[in-house]
Amino acid sequence: MGPTPTRVSNSINNLKLQITNSKLIKLFSLFVFVIILFALGIFLEKKIKENVNIKKVVVEDVIVKSDKERVLVSRVIDGDTVELSDKRKVRYIGINSPEMTDKRAEVLCFAKMAKAKNEKMVLNKTIELEKDVSDKDKYGRLLRYIWVNGQMVNLNLIKNGYAKIATYPPDVKYKDIFLDASKTAKKLICNKI
Repeated sequence: MGPTPTRVSNSINNLKLQITNSKLIKLFSLFVFVIILFALGIFLEKKIKENVNIKKVVVEDVIVKSDKERVLVSRVIDGDTVELSDKRKVRYIGINSPEMTDKRAEVLCFAKMAKAKNEKMVLNKTIELEKDVSDKDKYGRLLRYIWVNGQMVNLNLIKNGYAKIATYPPDVKYKDIFLDASKTAKKLICNKI
C-alpha cells in the first residue's frame, strides 16, 4: 500500500509550514541584526561626539584644574614672544610665527600681522602662564602656554593662521590639539600694516 492522498496532503502541508517557519526565522533574524546594527551606529556616533567634546573640554578645563601664574604683559616682541611687567620674556610653546628680523618683504609682512594679532590679544592684559615640562629655552625665555579669559593664545594663533605648529619634546602637552587646529587653520593673505 502506498501513501494515501491525505498523507501526501499532510506531508506537503507540513513541508510548507516548515519552509514558512524557516523563512520567518530568517526574516526575524535579519530584523534583529538590523536593529543591532542601528543601535551600534547610534552608540558609536555618541562615542565619537564624546571624544570630540573631550578634546574641547581638555583645552577649556585646564584653566580650572591647574594653578597658573598670573602676570601683566608689558610688551609684545613678535607673534610668539612677549615681555612681562617684571621684564621676563616668554616664548609661546608649540608654535612659531615669522620673525620680525627677517628682511624678506613677504615674511616681514606676515611677521607684522602675527605681532599685531598677538598685541590685540595680550598687550596690557593679565595673562595666565601654563608650564609644560621645560622651564626655559636656551635664550633664557620662559616656555609657556598663554591663556587670556579662558582662551589659549597659542591655539588661537594657529587657528587663525598667524603661527604654525612647532612642537618640540618634551613640551608636547597640547600637540594633538595644535595638529587638529593646523589642519583647518585660516590661510592669511599679506596685508600691509
